[in-house]
Amino acid sequence: MAEKLKKNKIKKTKQRSKLSTTIQILAATAVWSITLGTFFLFWLYLDLPKIPKNIASVRQPNISIISVHGNELANIGSLYNPVIKLKKLPKSLKNAVLATEDRRFYHHFGIDFIGVARALHTNLSAGRIVQGGSTITQQLAKNLFLEPKRSYKRKIQELMLALWIEHTFSKDQILSLYLNRVYLGAGTYGVEAASQKYFDKSASALNTWQSALLAGLLKAPSRYNPLASKKLAEKRARQVLTNMVTAGYLTEFQSKKALKKRTIKYTEATNNVAPYFIDWVLNQVQYFIGKPNRDLLVITTLDDKLQLLAEHHLKNGLTGPKVSKNSPQAAFIAMDKTGAIRSMIGGRDYSYSQFNRSTQAYRQPGSAFKPIVFLSGLEAGMTPLTVINDKPVNEFGWKPENFDKKYRGPTTLIDALAHSINTVAVRVCKKVGLDKVIQKASVLGIQIPPPGNSSVALGTAEVSPLALTTAYAAFANDGKGVWPHGILEIKDSDGVTLYRRYGTGVGQIMSSDHALTITKMLESVIIKGTGKKANIGRPVAGKTGTSQNFRDAWFVGYTPNLIASIWLGNDDNSPMKSITGGGLAAMIWGKIMNAAHQDIKISRFEILNQTNTQNLVKVDFFKKLINKFSN
Repeated sequence: MAEKLKKNKIKKTKQRSKLSTTIQILAATAVWSITLGTFFLFWLYLDLPKIPKNIASVRQPNISIISVHGNELANIGSLYNPVIKLKKLPKSLKNAVLATEDRRFYHHFGIDFIGVARALHTNLSAGRIVQGGSTITQQLAKNLFLEPKRSYKRKIQELMLALWIEHTFSKDQILSLYLNRVYLGAGTYGVEAASQKYFDKSASALNTWQSALLAGLLKAPSRYNPLASKKLAEKRARQVLTNMVTAGYLTEFQSKKALKKRTIKYTEATNNVAPYFIDWVLNQVQYFIGKPNRDLLVITTLDDKLQLLAEHHLKNGLTGPKVSKNSPQAAFIAMDKTGAIRSMIGGRDYSYSQFNRSTQAYRQPGSAFKPIVFLSGLEAGMTPLTVINDKPVNEFGWKPENFDKKYRGPTTLIDALAHSINTVAVRVCKKVGLDKVIQKASVLGIQIPPPGNSSVALGTAEVSPLALTTAYAAFANDGKGVWPHGILEIKDSDGVTLYRRYGTGVGQIMSSDHALTITKMLESVIIKGTGKKANIGRPVAGKTGTSQNFRDAWFVGYTPNLIASIWLGNDDNSPMKSITGGGLAAMIWGKIMNAAHQDIKISRFEILNQTNTQNLVKVDFFKKLINKFSN
């Protein structure tokens, strides 16, 4: 019995010892967590941006975007009006903003945990993000002081600044700052500037409908403002009125009454030239000089004359009964041999969609990728007259066919490229080695994940129009790679240069001989091949591309002066009805480039330096090629 009691005592002692050890570990972990957390928060505090003494004077800088010819393309953030006091604003505007953005504004301390919980529940129920949990104070902190990039660091700093703002200012002062500095679309900051822009009246005179419309812009000002889309703006305003009824600021009767007083006509907008290009450039300004804190002049590479020509011919080319059945989206991009962007179109209608298809869309280039395959062949020792047998291919069950379902037998590379023969491209890829083709594409700026077979030779790897155009620019630029760019210089309002572009590009990424050979092969595409509709009566080199089931139609090409590409397709990747790269895409490309070259003297692609005896044979070879495809 005594021995049993002794064992129980020892057992309990061990249990107490384990419990004591666990408690000590947990206590130590808690202490270290608190200590490290405190140091982390202190570090974030030290890294907070400097807060100006007069916070009311903080505003977004004015950014003027200038074309290469010195003409203003856009003026962003230019519309500021004197601060309007909260007491002068109609109650309907204040209520519309609170009902939509922060219903518990007057009841929280800058962070609304109830609002966060409600937003989380709503988002989980919907299966997607439909509601945010940020308070007006948090939005003010973010807009005034922090970078737009999303990160945990920025979010924590946002919360710290929100607490500071709540401690420093009254609720009415915070709301007043917010309403006078928030961005409301079309280059306007603050409700007074927006009211003048959209309704040609002071914000103090807004009716309930107009207040709801302005409050609705806070979700997505560029998309919902009435100058971008009247339909979306009014749909959003109706939602705000519903919010006001739910929050108890309006009755159903008052909401219906407000709808009857909705504005039918809005102040006419001055459309910016090249809106997709402007967005692309603005996203880069902060990369070059940091967050702008002063008015800026951004001098770009865009040729506004060429841009207007491109927009005109693209719009006209996409009208008509055949095209209307497809209603495809489009992208066009043009650059010179230095990589300077001269024209950029990211879609058919910027007001409908701000998604820039020329830089953000990744689609299959089809046969427009083949010049990279043939370049790999040249670098492996082949020539334009190398003969490859055009016959069926069977690679582990994968059986690619030619577009016309025919086979030509022994075919030279130059003929195969001109007529876009798939089987020859695949055989060249297999002879060279798939890894070599992928590596060459990477050098040209096109990143391709290793595929399971040689289908990459037929352009199955997705690429953006900007990247593909940049790759072709190396052919036009004597084998030298280029960096695509849109900004030449950035100055502040005092004329101080903050950034100026230097450098010439990537450097030599293929031999000049191979670049010229590809150029001459691509000329044959225009003279006798699939690109005849892109013939503009002067030297042109280019390639058509049509992906499977007519999902994508491309033409990418160049003259001695300009490199350009056009893409047609549906955003949802659905097939088009018989629209091909050699058809509509080549035709529109030709019209744009023909118009662009009207005032440019005709010049030919440079023949290799004839004083170099090593190249005399090649000069004679190219003369024979030109004669072959001219007869």
